[in-house]
Amino acid sequence: MIFHTILSIISIRFPLDDEFGVRLYSCLMEDCIFCKIAHGEIPARNIYEDDEVLAFHDVSPQAPIHFLVIPKRHIRNIMETDDSLLLGKLLYQAQKLAAALGCAENGARFVINCKFDGGQTVDHLHIHVLGGRPLAWPPG
Repeated sequence: MIFHTILSIISIRFPLDDEFGVRLYSCLMEDCIFCKIAHGEIPARNIYEDDEVLAFHDVSPQAPIHFLVIPKRHIRNIMETDDSLLLGKLLYQAQKLAAALGCAENGARFVINCKFDGGQTVDHLHIHVLGGRPLAWPPG
């Protein structure tokens, strides 16, 4: 929560369209675990990668099949982007990988948590894909 507040203050005081604001924001993003995974600084069990998208197995799986699909560039959450092509590509890859990993017949759950109330724990847009067993509803 404090991190969100700091980023909000920074983006008002130093807009991300000026050089100082961009540099300051970049320094804060150096601590983003998903950015570090996307740049190869932290190992992950990758299952897909291209210039814009990375998919890897979740380190704490909640189902027999549980992987994440992320944009390689830092986007804090789904509410803070208007890049419809990238959003479409993320969901398309999630669907293709779910099918390739065995979810085509029985299905899977595709989850995007957003901000604090939405249960987002890593401030980097990501899609959870869970499958391989029946999943209860409501989720939480």
